[in-house]
Amino acid sequence: MIDAHVHVFARNSREFPREVSQQLPADREEPVEKLLGEMESCGVDQAVLVQIGGRNLEHHRYLQHCLRAYPGRFLGIGLIPEDVPSPEDHMDRLTEGGGIIGFRLSHIGGPRDPLAEMDVRTFKTYAIWKHAAKKDYVLWLYPRAVDAHTVTFLIDAFPEVRVVFNHMLACPGAGGFSWDEKGRPQVEFSQFPPQTRYATFGLHQYENVCVHLSGQYAFSKEAWPYRDLTEWHERLHIPKTRIQGFGADRLMWATDFPWIVDDPGYDKMAQVVDELLPDLTPPDREAIMGGTAKRVLRFPDM
Repeated sequence: MIDAHVHVFARNSREFPREVSQQLPADREEPVEKLLGEMESCGVDQAVLVQIGGRNLEHHRYLQHCLRAYPGRFLGIGLIPEDVPSPEDHMDRLTEGGGIIGFRLSHIGGPRDPLAEMDVRTFKTYAIWKHAAKKDYVLWLYPRAVDAHTVTFLIDAFPEVRVVFNHMLACPGAGGFSWDEKGRPQVEFSQFPPQTRYATFGLHQYENVCVHLSGQYAFSKEAWPYRDLTEWHERLHIPKTRIQGFGADRLMWATDFPWIVDDPGYDKMAQVVDELLPDLTPPDREAIMGGTAKRVLRFPDM
């Protein structure tokens, strides 16, 4: 089993500097050892650590420490400052030590008008995509709704780049992100799946695109096991309509630790796919719960 999207962070310190916010105060920590305890209790072998707490090189020190301290258990996803003079240099410096295999993007930087001329060379993130193609880096996408229509053009231009869409293809809109009373991210949509699905669901045609089954707690109007998201899970896997889904070999399960530890609990998130897709064949379940992540992200054998 591979948990394909989690966050860990240390207290803010000289050794492990990070950005401080209301949700991530200086004295808060969610250490990798806590994650390992949750993983081991549920039989989860490996995980993808996604950087949180800042985009600068020094902000990645705790992530790099975790990758060195537990070789083979984790792969890392870094962040890129929006105003960095050379994103290519930033990407290469972060991957030097091994373990960091790609970078998360939430801004794409193309025209806001979906009918505008789409020249990907003018997109703000074009250099990042071009360098990812050159160096075989993974791109971890959680785009804003305003960028949903632009992503396809970059994927089409760089079919060799491994792309992983976070959180069930959800693209948050302006003003839709908040934190609940339990300290968990919440994303408000008037309906789910959101209207951006008309721009993103067609990405199933690209073999280099995978999707996370994660973040259910942030979108659902119900408590675990989030039954109101069942139909969307089915459409992503084996849809009942004529629209082709992604299939198990391009879906990855993830918990989004640590936000789910208190509610519903890591163990419950380890069962959410079984709850929402109860008719999975054993091979499909094995793929979603780890096989796809191992193959696409190239996790080492343990």
